[in-house]
Amino acid sequence: MNEHEQPRPAGEKLQKVLARMGLASRREIETWIGEGRVKVNGVAATLGQRVDSHDAIALDGRLLKREEIAGSVRRVLIYNKPDGEICTRDDPEGRPTVFDRLPRPKEGRWINIGRLDINTTGLLLFTTDGELANRLMHPSYQMDREYAVRVMGEVTEEMVERLKEGVMLEDGPAKFTDIVASGGEGINRWFHVCLMEGRNREVRRLWESQGVRVNRLKRVRFGPVFLGAELPVGRWRELKQNELDALSMEVGLEPIALPAMKTSDKEKLQRLARKPSMHQARQPRGGR
Repeated sequence: MNEHEQPRPAGEKLQKVLARMGLASRREIETWIGEGRVKVNGVAATLGQRVDSHDAIALDGRLLKREEIAGSVRRVLIYNKPDGEICTRDDPEGRPTVFDRLPRPKEGRWINIGRLDINTTGLLLFTTDGELANRLMHPSYQMDREYAVRVMGEVTEEMVERLKEGVMLEDGPAKFTDIVASGGEGINRWFHVCLMEGRNREVRRLWESQGVRVNRLKRVRFGPVFLGAELPVGRWRELKQNELDALSMEVGLEPIALPAMKTSDKEKLQRLARKPSMHQARQPRGGR
């Protein structure tokens, strides 16, 4: 190092260390630090603070074990979300949530990668690795989302071009990176659309800006992960090692081997994955 170079700070950023443990996404952990819920060596942590293996880290008064901090378990689930489920862990109104049927991980907890509103169906990803979740959701990694959407109303070529060039919404400019007609006739037509962001109700608001209404919306792809026909509505499956490695490398993370699992645990997971969705079985009121 020459005299003009600055020494690199030791350790890793605290929020990155905690995210890797699967406690939450990096953004959520930054909020915890700001609220004073995290302490390092008995002192309230600061945003951007670096830590190493000698530091004692506590969350909400609970001292995190060294093996928890050092370890890193990366698992990813694909879930085919039904209509009527919300993307929160708990709901005061008692509505079904996307977490209700997921298996309980032995380490960490499931972090939702991108949300879908209550009336949108299709592909959701969950991971135990907060750093992976953060990168998949961060705009700099350019993870495009693809949706199948049924639009009610007349759609012209001029409207399609405007949506691809960009329109101004109440929270800023937005656009589809691609729009492909995929069937239907009359006032109800299907399209496949892609966008690079995951803003609240963005697909619906983009179409509504052109005077048409979305009456069906399903996410079918998130980055390199597709929702296949083999996964029924309300079911989940875990990414295999090769799929997980490809997803990790897509956002610049080194692959990590899936944890070894006992035969009995594998069989239990398979039974859970085959279990019908409790929410899909519900009939609408007045229905036969």
